[in-house]
Amino acid sequence: MVESLLRDGTTTVPALTAALPISRQAVAKHLSTLDHAGLVERSPAGGREVRYRLRHGALESAGAWIREAEAAWEKRLARLKDAVER
Repeated sequence: MVESLLRDGTTTVPALTAALPISRQAVAKHLSTLDHAGLVERSPAGGREVRYRLRHGALESAGAWIREAEAAWEKRLARLKDAVER
């Protein structure tokens, strides 16, 4: 779902249901969870349709954590390499 939102900008439950191998109810539940976590926001699109999009900056903290974890592992692996090569 997040990949679809990143790629398409906005999407709807029916569009995600057509693209993913899960039920409409599962798509709606996942989007509700992402909304509750503050990662997506809903906007009325006309009629009963609701469009979803990622909140601006919503993934920045996750990206920062991944970069920090990567740097920590790089240091550990470098120390292990040094120890093995000695």
